[in-house]
Amino acid sequence: MKQKPTQHKLGDFMEGKGFYIVLFLCIAAIGISGYYLFSGLFAEPEGFGSEPSSVVSGQAELEGDQNPGQSTEETTPPAQDGAAASATEEEKSAESKQDTAGQEKTTPDEEAAASSAYVWPIEGNVDRDFSLEVFAYDATMGDWRTHDGLDIAAELGTPVAACAKGTVTDVSTDDMMGVTVTVDHGKGMESVYSNLAESVNVQPGTEVEAGTVIGTVGTTAVSESADASHLHFSMREYGVAIDPLNYLH
Repeated sequence: MKQKPTQHKLGDFMEGKGFYIVLFLCIAAIGISGYYLFSGLFAEPEGFGSEPSSVVSGQAELEGDQNPGQSTEETTPPAQDGAAASATEEEKSAESKQDTAGQEKTTPDEEAAASSAYVWPIEGNVDRDFSLEVFAYDATMGDWRTHDGLDIAAELGTPVAACAKGTVTDVSTDDMMGVTVTVDHGKGMESVYSNLAESVNVQPGTEVEAGTVIGTVGTTAVSESADASHLHFSMREYGVAIDPLNYLH
């Protein structure tokens, strides 16, 4: 049997399976070329929108050289224990409360000085005590009631003195307690002198010292007219009646 020449065999191969292989290789080559072409067109140029990698690397090296030999553990503060942090907060809160309390309240020495700054407005026995919690019989009104001051026995016309330094804030005639003088001593403290005679020596705005005569004992207190001659003396702290015996000396 006569064999075909090599050229004829190659031609037969190209006409058969070889044609498809060549076609596949051509398509693959075109696809790869297209991929690199499009990648090059849409790739972001170096330096556009971001710094070159060499610059970033240089900055990292400079930052690392600023603290040579210093480890991360040394620069990072140690985490504080939960219980220790809570105790610290409680101590700060307690100190804050102590400071606030110190600003709002007076010290024992200041209270002692304040209590010793008031003198008796008149000499005499106390016929009726201060009483806001226990009712006492009122001979004039014929009933049991509280008493917001001291009734200090004294004859008519006896001079009445200011119990401490201050400023007269009111001179008036009360329907029940008669002629009344009020003196402001500062820090919320006031002294009130009632059942005075009609004529007084002071007026609103008058500055007085301890011992300054402000008036005399009278009979103007209608609600205590059945009692013996006396001065009705009371004190107030921020508008609240207090026992004068705790302050007078």
